[in-house]
Amino acid sequence: MSIGRDLQSAIFRKGLFGHRPVVPTEPSALAEAARKVMSDAAWAYVAGGAGQHRTVAANTAAFDHFRLVPRMMTDVETRDLRTTLFGVDMPAPLMLGPVGVLELAHPRAEHEVAAAARATGIPMMISTQASVPMEEVAEDLGDTPRLYQLYWSKDETIVQSFVRRAEAIGADALVVTLDTHMLGWRTRDLDLGYLPFARGLGIAQYTSDPAFRELVEKRVAAAASGADVRPGLREIPSALKALGSMAQHHPGRLVDNLRSGHARAAVETFLDVFSRSDLIWDDLDRLREMTDLPIVLKGIQAPGDARRALEHGVDGIIVSNHGGRQVDGAIASIDALPGIVDEVDRRIPVLFDSGIRSGADILKALALGADAVLLGRPYVYGLALAGAEGVQAVLEHMIAELDLSLGLVGCRSIDEVGRELLG
Repeated sequence: MSIGRDLQSAIFRKGLFGHRPVVPTEPSALAEAARKVMSDAAWAYVAGGAGQHRTVAANTAAFDHFRLVPRMMTDVETRDLRTTLFGVDMPAPLMLGPVGVLELAHPRAEHEVAAAARATGIPMMISTQASVPMEEVAEDLGDTPRLYQLYWSKDETIVQSFVRRAEAIGADALVVTLDTHMLGWRTRDLDLGYLPFARGLGIAQYTSDPAFRELVEKRVAAAASGADVRPGLREIPSALKALGSMAQHHPGRLVDNLRSGHARAAVETFLDVFSRSDLIWDDLDRLREMTDLPIVLKGIQAPGDARRALEHGVDGIIVSNHGGRQVDGAIASIDALPGIVDEVDRRIPVLFDSGIRSGADILKALALGADAVLLGRPYVYGLALAGAEGVQAVLEHMIAELDLSLGLVGCRSIDEVGRELLG
């Protein structure tokens, strides 16, 4: 197979007739093009990070710490990127990571991303903070593998309901995000005073959930929707706009949502129950009792935490710092990877995210011991630029560069990739 050369040749042939790629192939150009079409609030939420964005910058800059050493005169005419994780066959060691509030990038949000996943066969992690209910995303995906990313709610009935729904849609694994039990100090969002969830965006998993809706009904019945908080005259236009957004993004007719108060009650209920900071390692045992799905922990950065995860029998680890969105000045995710790989010692799969911008980045992560990587911001930029076609193009560009880089360093398959490739 020559995935990289085939795509490369197709782009050059189309270039003879004045065509350009669907989205830019150069990472910084891709981001800049997306920034031009996204609103200030959308760009701040997607591209922003914690504090002074030092961890965001470190995530990409740290890839320069590791240099590939190509080997020559090996037969790499055909190459194989395929792999298997959690019993799922994958065309490449790549997954679409869970990104919330995708409606900020495109009105059809996960519908478009799922179409791209289906077209490429790349597995998709469905976010708890999705803009589309998981059942609809699963229908869009067809037979394409899917994993469900869980934010552990303060309300246990919601956790149980989410897990049951993930099982029902055929999720291949449950991915528990550990590093966002509270929001980091995200300065770009703060300076705009903009939290999408407070406006009803990105909470479709909740408003479609029976356990959550029951809590909303109780709030409405108790008249506890915050009606005692009245805006001043100058605040009225902004308050009305926010209420309109809540009603627009709530299931049902807009006029009914405005009259009933359910939309506002749903937002307030979400803000009450989102995530919790009192979880301890023993709570994983309780989650194991809820499901037979493989449990994968996302957000591990310390070898000691990897060791604790192994002790509690988890089925996989994702080395991640949430794209630099949680702790400013934290260790770059790629710098954390080798120590965790050594600690795990191949007993369970180790995946990686935070900082992947190219196929060469993927190859470096694999060389350091990752079994696969998750893609985040780049596919959101593709979504903003060209919907499903843009996401598919980003995935194809990543896979093509990985394929070419694999051959150029002297490997025929990802099974041959190891630390000996690094100088």
